[in-house]
Amino acid sequence: MTADAAPAKATPPQSFEQAMAELAQLVTQMESGALPLEASVAAYARGSELVKYCAAQLEKVESQVKVLEGDMLKPFSDDEGAQ
Repeated sequence: MTADAAPAKATPPQSFEQAMAELAQLVTQMESGALPLEASVAAYARGSELVKYCAAQLEKVESQVKVLEGDMLKPFSDDEGAQ
């Protein structure tokens, strides 16, 4: 069946680190110029998916940090060290 023959790279990454590693590999392959046009388009599409996944993971972690830190997060100001 063709549904079972789907490439493993179409699956979501296991982690942020795995997504970043795969993205770096795709960039290297694309920059080398060794990929045929269709493979380059597929690599670009996969890279786009990975970037979206990583951005979503970063947003999720940022939200978690904001909750954990609560009111402890304060903007940086140069006035505190000035006399």
